[in-house]
Amino acid sequence: MTDDIIPTSGSLTQPDQLPVIVLTGFLGSGKTTLLNRLLRTGPRSAVLINEFGSVPIDHKLVSDQDIPLMTLSGGCLCCQVRGALAPALRNIRMAWRRPGAPQFDRIILETSGVASPEPILDTLLRDRWLSRHYQLDAIIALIAAPTGETILDRYVEAQAQITWADRLWISQTDLATPRQIDCLRARLEQLAPATPIFHSGDGESALAALSRPFPHGPRPLPAAHQLTDHPFHSLAIHLPEPVAWRSLQQILRQVLESHDEVVRIKGMVHLTDQFDPVAIHAVAGHLFAPVPLQERVMEDRLSRLVFITEGSAQTLADALINRWPAIYGGPSPHTH
Repeated sequence: MTDDIIPTSGSLTQPDQLPVIVLTGFLGSGKTTLLNRLLRTGPRSAVLINEFGSVPIDHKLVSDQDIPLMTLSGGCLCCQVRGALAPALRNIRMAWRRPGAPQFDRIILETSGVASPEPILDTLLRDRWLSRHYQLDAIIALIAAPTGETILDRYVEAQAQITWADRLWISQTDLATPRQIDCLRARLEQLAPATPIFHSGDGESALAALSRPFPHGPRPLPAAHQLTDHPFHSLAIHLPEPVAWRSLQQILRQVLESHDEVVRIKGMVHLTDQFDPVAIHAVAGHLFAPVPLQERVMEDRLSRLVFITEGSAQTLADALINRWPAIYGGPSPHTH
């Protein structure tokens, strides 16, 4: 149930309003991958990334580091850092108007994987100053083809992301069977029967249609009591020295096999056999191959891994501290 209907102008963005695209989707759905594709093909963009956990990783995976880029970390927009969204958007707007500042034509807001879109709608549409200066063009929800049905069965946050979206993007179709894709599409059509569905194999024309302003009518907003907290926690570790991939792979596989509470692993790691860092990803019990990254200017060469758990992360922290020296042969990592 909702208690307010907020009229919006759809695609009729006023001259003094900056368009906003919200990227939402559960942990590991590929939001940053889609963000990079949108940055390569779309209008000039500023990016605001809300990252769950105290150690931000996703901003380092954005391919274009010359764009205006801001990170909100330490929580998600539906709880701990919800109050930081409005000031961040005000700061971006003020910077945009300064002479000589980098210019952009829209803002892409990437939410954390555990965030529901309701608080973002609440902030963008209820705040009078923001509603005068920003126009919400579209909410795009991602869901991974190989794991989508399981995620929807297990997490109400994923269901909320789908039902509030203006467009749906099925990601990782190259890792799924045709049956998995068809079953997920049917499930999405049940949850959001009027919402257009695209997928990562549709090509560049679909990508252009995905971010086109959405001609919607008035948007319903959630009642305040609906904005509930979530059960997720994060554990971050720092590795002061490069690590061999085979050793790290063994540790991470053991974590996934013995800790059902782990729903996502991501990181930026320096390996012993190469200079440039690699991105590390694991979701739904599956560890992906490392992805090479370009070394950033002034990179500190400190490796970072973030584990997101459903429930307390303390048991995982204790296991990593105890298990690490036996496998890695070095000191235990710094956890927080």
